[in-house]
Amino acid sequence: MRGWGAVAAVAAAVWVAGRWATVWPVLVAVLGAAAVGAAGWGLWRAHRLAVVRDRRWRADEEAKARELSMTEVDALSWQDFERYVADLCRRDGCTEVVVSGRSGDLGADVVGHLADGRRLVVQCKKYAPHRSVSSQDMQKFVGTARPEHGADVALFVTTCRTFTKAALGLAVRQDIVALHRDLLGAWVKGAHLESLIPLNGRGGGAPKRRSPT
Repeated sequence: MRGWGAVAAVAAAVWVAGRWATVWPVLVAVLGAAAVGAAGWGLWRAHRLAVVRDRRWRADEEAKARELSMTEVDALSWQDFERYVADLCRRDGCTEVVVSGRSGDLGADVVGHLADGRRLVVQCKKYAPHRSVSSQDMQKFVGTARPEHGADVALFVTTCRTFTKAALGLAVRQDIVALHRDLLGAWVKGAHLESLIPLNGRGGGAPKRRSPT
């Protein structure tokens, strides 16, 4: 078998040598295409890695910016935090925004209307970042936001990082918009309230009410 292999190799070499003028342009083209393909793949891979690194960098920078802003929010008193949330609502086009600023408000720390007329009721909880909003906190808001205050959009805003699984599950089932620290940070940095409403909880509340005719 080895002998036949050697013979075949010699025959192939003789055939190529005899037709070199025809073969070499094809060989050069094949090698060139292979080189271009390898270079193209290398460039694509380098571009891909650069894009991934850029996205990670941007995400890290955005997170740092949000946290820097949230450090300032953390320095507010709970009364100032409620007023600050009211200012964010006004910034995003809400009207008739009122801050309760007192205990016994039955969960309506801020009330107003979105630009499309829906009634907005906001519960503000200024908690330490490491805390979580409990199911009990959410139950109290669920029990008053719509029955007591007629909310079309019920918004629970907190400075802590998480809602417990039970609290978030209740928010989803009861159509409460839950904004934890990261989403609040995005709001503080300029994200519009309407863009945040669908992100936690189940959406934008009930349709706009119609006046009786």
